[in-house]
Amino acid sequence: MSTAGATSRPPEPGTLLAFDFGTRRIGVALGNRVVRVAHPLTTIEIEAKAERFAAIAALIDEWRPERLLVGRPVHMDGAMHEMTARADRFARQLEGRFGVPVTQVDERGTTQAAQAMLGEAGGAGRAGRSQRDAVAAQLMLQSYFDAAISSGSGV
Repeated sequence: MSTAGATSRPPEPGTLLAFDFGTRRIGVALGNRVVRVAHPLTTIEIEAKAERFAAIAALIDEWRPERLLVGRPVHMDGAMHEMTARADRFARQLEGRFGVPVTQVDERGTTQAAQAMLGEAGGAGRAGRSQRDAVAAQLMLQSYFDAAISSGSGV
């Protein structure tokens, strides 16, 4: 695999990175399928596409995930909208550039839940936007782990 920014080291067993895609910010969370716990990692606040992918490449090089998750935004009734197509494209670009398998997951309600959590912890408002996106990615990844536990399937 000789993709831009990809590492030649093997993936770290069980490590997943999750992305809450947005046009202004991308929240990133880190988790491990063995212990099935997700943590907010960072928020990429870069609008230039090349620089965004460089930041993502650095995260992939550092954490060597075996899989990436990308939130798939849809309306509450499941209907697609403009951001759905953008997130789908982002997921395809990640897989194509880095050669790491990508799974898209339902992200309905994660941003609102993250905002509520941060509000309760005193981290809401303008300064909390960056944290909100990383926490939304964490909630999405944790939901993915919890669904695997409930179903008894592997992740």
